[in-house]
Amino acid sequence: MPNAVITGGSKGLGRALALRLADDGWDVVITARSQHMLDDVARDGSLRILAIAGDIRDESHRVRLANAVGQRLDLLVNNASHLGPSPLLPIGAVGEDELHAVFDTNVVSPLALLGHLLPALKQGDGVVVNVSSDAAVEAYETWGPYGASKSALDHASAVLAREEPGLRVYAFDPGDMRTDMHQAAFPDEDISDRPPPETVVPLLRDLISSGLPSERYTAGGLLAEVR
Repeated sequence: MPNAVITGGSKGLGRALALRLADDGWDVVITARSQHMLDDVARDGSLRILAIAGDIRDESHRVRLANAVGQRLDLLVNNASHLGPSPLLPIGAVGEDELHAVFDTNVVSPLALLGHLLPALKQGDGVVVNVSSDAAVEAYETWGPYGASKSALDHASAVLAREEPGLRVYAFDPGDMRTDMHQAAFPDEDISDRPPPETVVPLLRDLISSGLPSERYTAGGLLAEVR
């Protein structure tokens, strides 16, 4: 059976993707900081989801994830992200601790986890999905630290694709979704008109199995191709 690791798997896009893969017969390791939220996902996952709680910024936790995978991995989804302060602030008003939290979560941790899992991914001719954002390519006021971190992750994805041509490496921008993170970005707005993450999962699932070349893809662009 194919297997996957999904960070940020307790809610939002990570949760929705984990459940879809489990329904498709994948064995899935999910991680986030909340054990009880992960356990809720695992209970819905037809016994194919293993929940390992911990902070992705913790090296010992990344080692635990690698040990849980074994020698072969088909898919790594770096979905865990840190937005920064809510409401969002101009770059010059963001404190050093928050800057470290954003870049450690969104850039350092996924690359460090990749380092542990790369041998298993190469054994499985695997797929890496680094979840991105339109803030990585557009200059939105108050989104500076988050957008810069996602831009760095996009660039690292492109470099990894050059270094490891046997892998497929996707930077994937899911677009606006009705998630806790999106609500935190706009704490005073009603975001009920945004689509739930479940609507994006079929496009991401198709991308994972498509064989498309390593590249940056958006949910909107993939939807346009389907149409």
